[in-house]
Amino acid sequence: MEIKQIYATDYLLVTSLFNEYRMFYKQASDIDLAESFIKNRLENNESVIFAAFKDGKVVGFTQLYPLISSVRAVKNWLLNDLFVHTSYRKQGIGEALLKAASAFAKTHGATYLQLETAVDNYAAQSLYEATGFVKQEASDAFFCYRKAI
Repeated sequence: MEIKQIYATDYLLVTSLFNEYRMFYKQASDIDLAESFIKNRLENNESVIFAAFKDGKVVGFTQLYPLISSVRAVKNWLLNDLFVHTSYRKQGIGEALLKAASAFAKTHGATYLQLETAVDNYAAQSLYEATGFVKQEASDAFFCYRKAI
């Protein structure tokens, strides 16, 4: 397995997985929307994406968005998307993507990495807690987690 940051020219590498990720969250399949969304985020430098490669293909990704703090004068990161293809789960890929995201945030001076997950996504909650994320708050549908960098 290899984790790499991808750039605007590589957007097609993750669009199919991004479409599956959206479907996991009960959105209709729309590969054109997925392609356009990922392409625009990368072309406009609005997000950072890491992809996991195994068996010669992309099997997972995570997408980070900046969280700017004026008071702390720092850029922290929101890990908004994390998805591993169902055939490749339970192989350490999600953990490797989280480690890459944490290393990136630390290298760029962040004080924390934050994410949210559905209250019924027990597998994700277990992974986040095992990798140092601490539950912060909850809404009706999501838990917020934060990891100090």
